[in-house]
Amino acid sequence: MRRALATSVIALAAFAPPAAAVPRLHQLVVFRDGNARVSQPSMAQTTVKVGHRRCSVAGATPLAALIRSGIGPLSLRDYGSCGKRAVNSSSLFVAAIGPDRNRGSDGWVYKTGNVLGTAGAADPTGPLGRGRLHPGARVTWFWCHVTARDNGCPHTLAATLTAGAGELAVHVRQYDDRGKGAPARGATVHAGTATAATGSAGTARLALPAGCYRVWAEQPTRIRSFPTVAEVK
Repeated sequence: MRRALATSVIALAAFAPPAAAVPRLHQLVVFRDGNARVSQPSMAQTTVKVGHRRCSVAGATPLAALIRSGIGPLSLRDYGSCGKRAVNSSSLFVAAIGPDRNRGSDGWVYKTGNVLGTAGAADPTGPLGRGRLHPGARVTWFWCHVTARDNGCPHTLAATLTAGAGELAVHVRQYDDRGKGAPARGATVHAGTATAATGSAGTARLALPAGCYRVWAEQPTRIRSFPTVAEVK
């Protein structure tokens, strides 16, 4: 009887629907020295210790994903009254990630897509006050030193790819805090070990043998792009 029951359980398990995939986002953390960490952390609600308190952080927020990514030691400050209710964590502030600590008006900020977040990273109303993050969203954390040149934080780079036979065209744009974009002239594009500089239209072309390449762009005084995989045939 037990053997028959066990066989039935195994059979049912074989036909059971797969567990739902954990919602994740794409995260890029760029440190002051230019080093970067890319990950796809869970968006689930979590908790974090702030001082002597354990605080809930709402899911689908940049801070929840940052905590779950295990990026390294985080230093948080609470300018509100965080606690068991996630709604009370909207005033949590990221004071340090790893070795890079905020100094004066310089410090860590985040973008969702190409737009600088206007709300706290744990605010349940979302980065722009219009709802929380969706699975697959791109969040970039970077160190901001405001300059007149950029009229705000350093511009972030984004690269789009067009692959052809033996060639890869990479189009790079730079984005300000509000998400206004322009071609990024003079950016360095990396495709595996190959590199090329973008021209006045923000485009670089690389002659490459067939294969898959990890592609990203960087430029002094700007924040590097997310990496993208391209297949050249």
